[in-house]
Amino acid sequence: MATRILHGGVLQVEVRLLATVACVGILFVLGVHRGTAASPSSEKDNVRETGETPNLSHGRHLHRHGVPHPTVQPNTQRFFTTRSSEIVLPIPSEEEAFTFAVFGDRTGGQPEGVDVLADAVRDVNLIEPDLVMTVGDLVNGYNRTDEWLVQMREFKSIMNSLLCPWFPVAGNHDVYWRPLDDPEMPKFQHQENYELHFGPLWYSFRHKQCAFTVIYSDEGDKETGEKSFSKPHLQKMSEEQLSFLKQALARGKDCNHQFIFLHHPRWIGGKYGDDWKKRVHPLLVDAGNVTAVFAGHIHHMRSDPNDGIEYISLATVGGGQKGLVPESGYLHQYHLVTVRKEQVAMAAFPVGEAMDVREITASLQEETVQLARLPVAFKGGIQVATAEQKKSSVSRFSAVFSNPTSRPVEYTVSLESDDNRWHFVPDHVHGVLGFGKSCEVEFQASYQSKYFEKTSEMVQLTISQDYLAPATRYSIPVVRRDVPLLFDSVFSSQGVINRSLSLDGNGDYVSLESNKVPLPQGPFTLECWFKGKQFADRVGLLAKTEQSEYGIFTSRGQLDASVFLGKSYKSIRPDLKLKTNQWYHVAMVYEGEALALYLDGKLQKRVQTKQPMKRKLNWFPLLVGADPDARGRANSFFNGEIDEIRLSKGVGYRKSFVPERRLKPDENTVIFLDCDRTVGPFLIDRGPKGHYFRMTGDTHLLEVQDTASQ
Repeated sequence: MATRILHGGVLQVEVRLLATVACVGILFVLGVHRGTAASPSSEKDNVRETGETPNLSHGRHLHRHGVPHPTVQPNTQRFFTTRSSEIVLPIPSEEEAFTFAVFGDRTGGQPEGVDVLADAVRDVNLIEPDLVMTVGDLVNGYNRTDEWLVQMREFKSIMNSLLCPWFPVAGNHDVYWRPLDDPEMPKFQHQENYELHFGPLWYSFRHKQCAFTVIYSDEGDKETGEKSFSKPHLQKMSEEQLSFLKQALARGKDCNHQFIFLHHPRWIGGKYGDDWKKRVHPLLVDAGNVTAVFAGHIHHMRSDPNDGIEYISLATVGGGQKGLVPESGYLHQYHLVTVRKEQVAMAAFPVGEAMDVREITASLQEETVQLARLPVAFKGGIQVATAEQKKSSVSRFSAVFSNPTSRPVEYTVSLESDDNRWHFVPDHVHGVLGFGKSCEVEFQASYQSKYFEKTSEMVQLTISQDYLAPATRYSIPVVRRDVPLLFDSVFSSQGVINRSLSLDGNGDYVSLESNKVPLPQGPFTLECWFKGKQFADRVGLLAKTEQSEYGIFTSRGQLDASVFLGKSYKSIRPDLKLKTNQWYHVAMVYEGEALALYLDGKLQKRVQTKQPMKRKLNWFPLLVGADPDARGRANSFFNGEIDEIRLSKGVGYRKSFVPERRLKPDENTVIFLDCDRTVGPFLIDRGPKGHYFRMTGDTHLLEVQDTASQ
């Protein structure tokens, strides 16, 4: 998600809120026909035939819209090809359509809301509409002239960066003076300042056969000068302005559309009284071509169509924003309105979501991907104690990472765990890391239980990063790394009692993360002992397969060993039926130029590969007792016991042998799970790296009661 930066600085809270919640993209799309009520298109217009879109299972794509745009048959003046085809591609008719933008309130929030306004300007400059309209509350106001002038200049300076003209509307923040007992306060407060620096309080203009009319909703009492938007008697349009509105509507009677802009949405009634309903709305209806009326003030989006006129309230572009339900219009946003002769389309866009196509170069993409895959080095880790040891559970460690890019990166580092017995100090650390720089973040983690148990959870280090490009802040997906667990040396030795992994065939498995199973290209050996209680139609014993990598299956009681070499699997399926409740040793050996399979030490088959071939890799886990699907999720579960799981580099066996019941690691071992010991929910790897792997479901260890058939 991309969020804007102003003046090379860091955005304030309102933009951060937007970056968090505004991933909804286009929030809604409205469509109106001139002189008709905006209502959903017919079912025939919106719903596709089920047979044409079998994968479209919901109605989210069925936005309100107008009739399909007119097209014409291609001719040699407008359509060219050197190919022959039976397909006729209609092209759009050459009507004069245009787009304009509408900005909501800038004020009522923090002064830094101008950053959001500047983001909106930047977004709209990427789109280049014909013009931009506002709906008032341009400055924070409620002050004296000297402060008002500073805020006016700031607003105009940002808006003048637009590539297109912009047109102001006066809101209460723009004209209200404070303090009210100030002897220097003019009778009509800041009205004179507004007209001197922004423009007329009401005016109209034409553009491409459309009329735009701006009216003023804070006239107040013309005799006393009192202004308030909470007293109905002060929310009446003066005869002077009403006369102007009538003239404007008459001037626009031959237009395709008329659009009206003001600050207060008086049509919603309540504190606004009924002046709009009684005197203004009937004028707009009688005009016959008033398509939409736009207002702001309420700081959230709202649509109130009435008598064929769209009444639209906008949220904010930097104003006070609670962000209660962003997806229903509580956010910083602007409207884009596309106008055609017979219909108008409207869409709301969150501020900061427009992406600069030209900024996303190959080098920018490469650098953001580097951040998403950021390596993290740990010094120390979480010290793990068993129930017997009951040692202190306070661990101190640090994480080291660098900025590998050519731009500064803003980061926040924290620790997280689904186990609420963990307590971390500090809670988080944040800063900005210059290009090529490194940092080390120190943490202390204390555990409220004396030892790890089945319900204990890992601690994760999370790094949130924003890549600060010249004009854009690119949010990088959160980097998550497990904090290493540190086990005493007692865990690296073989247990006295021989145990095995027990799985029930219903969601039990052990997941060995791909980065912890770094098997290089070339020969390798995968082996284990196993005893099945029953064999389903598809059963993964040890598998990393998904049109890649390697695996051993016991589906329907038949062994199947495969390695994906080159463009296809090389597989061995010996013609034998596995017995239930009997221990077997299986070893799959890729020799480089052949694939061999041994059962209880006897060579079952060897398949030649003609020449050494590269294994197709994936990032899925190696699953014990299951098979990964296309998303790396476990399925095809094994029902029985598995023991002595060893993955090794090189050729472990070249001919028939007598398998050892309890294996050992050696210099070629990648991982070795003897299944004799666990710590909490973790199965310990007795290979050279000393990894640990989470057991899922009801997976547990059983003491081995019988021996393998020899």
